[in-house]
Amino acid sequence: MNVQNIVELSKATKAASEWWRGGVIYQIYPRSFQDSNDDGIGDLKGITQRLDYIADLGVDAIWISPFFKSPMKDFGYDVSDYRDVDPMFGSLEDFRVLLDQAHAKGLKVMIDLVLSHSSDQHPWFAESRTSRDNPKCDWYVWADPKPDGTPPNNWLSIFGGSAWQWEPRRLQYYLHNFLTSQPDLNFHNIAVQDALLDVARFWLEMGVDGFRLDTINFYFHDKQLRDNPALPMEERNASIAPAVNPYNHQDHLYSKSQPENIAFLERLRALTDEYESCACLGEVGDAQRGLEIMGEYTSGDRRMHMCYAFEFLEKRPLTAPYAKQVFDQLEEKAGDAWPCWAFSNHDVQRHASRWQLGDDAIRQHAVLMMCLRGSACLYQGEELGLHEVDVPFERLQDPYGIEFWPEFKGRDGCRTPMVWVAQDEQSGFTTGEPWLPISAAQAEQAVDRLEADDQSMLHHYRRAIALRRAHPALASGAQSDMTQIGPVLTFRRESASETVFCAFNLGADSKQIHLPKGDWRIIGRDLGGADGAENVMLHPAQFCLMAMDKG
Repeated sequence: MNVQNIVELSKATKAASEWWRGGVIYQIYPRSFQDSNDDGIGDLKGITQRLDYIADLGVDAIWISPFFKSPMKDFGYDVSDYRDVDPMFGSLEDFRVLLDQAHAKGLKVMIDLVLSHSSDQHPWFAESRTSRDNPKCDWYVWADPKPDGTPPNNWLSIFGGSAWQWEPRRLQYYLHNFLTSQPDLNFHNIAVQDALLDVARFWLEMGVDGFRLDTINFYFHDKQLRDNPALPMEERNASIAPAVNPYNHQDHLYSKSQPENIAFLERLRALTDEYESCACLGEVGDAQRGLEIMGEYTSGDRRMHMCYAFEFLEKRPLTAPYAKQVFDQLEEKAGDAWPCWAFSNHDVQRHASRWQLGDDAIRQHAVLMMCLRGSACLYQGEELGLHEVDVPFERLQDPYGIEFWPEFKGRDGCRTPMVWVAQDEQSGFTTGEPWLPISAAQAEQAVDRLEADDQSMLHHYRRAIALRRAHPALASGAQSDMTQIGPVLTFRRESASETVFCAFNLGADSKQIHLPKGDWRIIGRDLGGADGAENVMLHPAQFCLMAMDKG
């Protein structure tokens, strides 16, 4: 083998191992994807049955929300056994089959690791809460009350109220950043870190390709338990918690995002680096410093491969000025960070409803997602153009929505079952009674109906993903010259072989823009992209993409 062949092989090997860089990840919420046993709840066998559909989208990987054993107080984000599958979803053998079949179809599999907290029914907590001197007495965050019996500080739970819960057996409070049934693990204890890394190794040995890490900046708390300062009204941002939640009244300086977290993330990265082509995707939950933390957590090659913050999961529309502001801040605070963008997921209102988008705008946003620097997460049903479902109070399952109803209706509206067959009573999801209601409006956009129409939203998403795959500059190239021209956002993506110029009208008014000079060719016509030579009039929800080869 000559030197040139060796160089090319090395490049190909690196590209394969870095599949995540610019990769498209499809998020599956297993309760709502496909039910295989007619109990009204989706399961692992159901996901396996639908792998051909996912592979046909052209995505690189799937991220499966938690399927571990759990009392399901927070629908799997309260884990009682990290090394087993909840019977609701199937068995470990079902997961092994899913993993093997996904790999056979060229799909990577990432699983959702919830490390910051466990269920109160986890054996670790069952032991920890019994006394102050048992072997696991400090595996969770315990603190004495103030002299007047009140909690040790002012920290608040995202789900409302104090972040502290009294335990009479220890005469102490324990920390819970979420539900009282989700006690926070004490990462200051190295034995806790070791136990959680062993959990990660268990799944890596089984063959998973990486992890989506829930609430990655919540792992450590301030050892001194200092009070969080108040946040001025004008600085409050409801991206992490709804505006009616007092959680927004604090600057969470001490209850999360502590500097000690970096060393643990480096331990986790070192573990995943022992396994070929694995990747870690961190969820950064911080309304004030999300991009800054993203930069810290992805800096260099010893921490997380990528992270996502909540800038594009907010209610605030994705306008040209806002997009430029986000990327300017990202460049300023975290120039070498590798972001992962999402417009929808299992925790927020679907973006088609949140941003009040028509079909043309949904299509345009799909193309924009595929053109922005970073990796991309698509949430199940997004590729169908699904809007939020208005779930009535009597059918609510989410404790978050029940607590803050009616001002905040919780997360059930984005978690309703996937629609597969328009004419089936339960849209092909189940023959039983679904755990959440299936929307008649969503059924009109079922997969079978959109498959039959070559111009449907589903086919549009496939073409948008194919465009990203066809142009290395869009998948993993550099991004530069981001400019706002009225409602139009323009930027360039560049790889070693090509430059791509992108222009998106994200506003309500038409705008003529001058196109850069050069030997450009129009791309994305099959996605509805506009043509232009020197000037182009971009109407609302229109875009123009041009590529130029390098000599």
